[in-house]
Amino acid sequence: MDVVLIVLPAFIIFSVGYIGQKTIGFDRKSISTAALYLMYPFLAFQTFYTHEITLDYLYILIFCIALMILLIILVRILSAIQSQPRSKTSALVLSSVFMNSGNYGVPIILFAYGDAGVDYAIIMMVIQSLLMNTVGMYYAARGSLSAEHSLKDSLVKIARMPINHAVLLGIIVQVFHIHMPEFIMQATNLIADATIPTIMIVLGMQLASLTKGTVKWQDISTVFSLRFIISPVIALLLTMVLGLNPMLASILIVLSAMPTAANTTMYSLQFNTEPQLVSYVTLLTTIASIVTVPFMLWVVGAAT
Repeated sequence: MDVVLIVLPAFIIFSVGYIGQKTIGFDRKSISTAALYLMYPFLAFQTFYTHEITLDYLYILIFCIALMILLIILVRILSAIQSQPRSKTSALVLSSVFMNSGNYGVPIILFAYGDAGVDYAIIMMVIQSLLMNTVGMYYAARGSLSAEHSLKDSLVKIARMPINHAVLLGIIVQVFHIHMPEFIMQATNLIADATIPTIMIVLGMQLASLTKGTVKWQDISTVFSLRFIISPVIALLLTMVLGLNPMLASILIVLSAMPTAANTTMYSLQFNTEPQLVSYVTLLTTIASIVTVPFMLWVVGAAT
């Protein structure tokens, strides 16, 4: 029941966007652009500025990169077998590879493991944020490119994104122990705290715009299999190879089975990379997580 209560606020925010889009109607692209270019950089800076970089970052970084690479390889193999177009392949990467380890995963870990576990969860949240802002954005941009565009065009788009500049600035300020004035951090925190709810409202708006028959069951089943089954299995193997301590290993396995990150909807909408598919599976995996997350906690708990 406690896990359901953790998830419930997310659905309330989704509903606000859904109802608003149905009753009033908004320009989703404009709101998404504002969140991506104006608000998300403040969240990225806050995340990297406020969390000290320790040795644990290295182990979790290796884990996250290895998990991401293996999942991307699997998605691309499946897409090749199914003869999926580039835009669909990119959308499946966004939906299957990047999990909601932050605003959803951190509260779950707090509930299950207490304050000691949250420290590990926050480190993974920071690293996942960095990977989504680079590799995730690359695939979002790649999926929107027409035949005459090149890899260079995609990388240039990523380099120009203010999110990545904010990440770099946050890391520099944190590593060199530069103290930011209180009035700057107050403004930063206000905008940062509003970012995730805005992204979730955009997701609700996008869901209100779904049309019947635009999302195929084959794509949904692919994402579900990768997100809830294959991802935690790979995570288990990686924790064994890395020889991580039991608590850290358990937390990483649980977080690897989180639903699709809401941020991917914003990326897919911004770059027009199958936004209906990404939005739909984000909602469905979040709904399914009401069952899958408690089950994963039970499995991991029974095994340790």
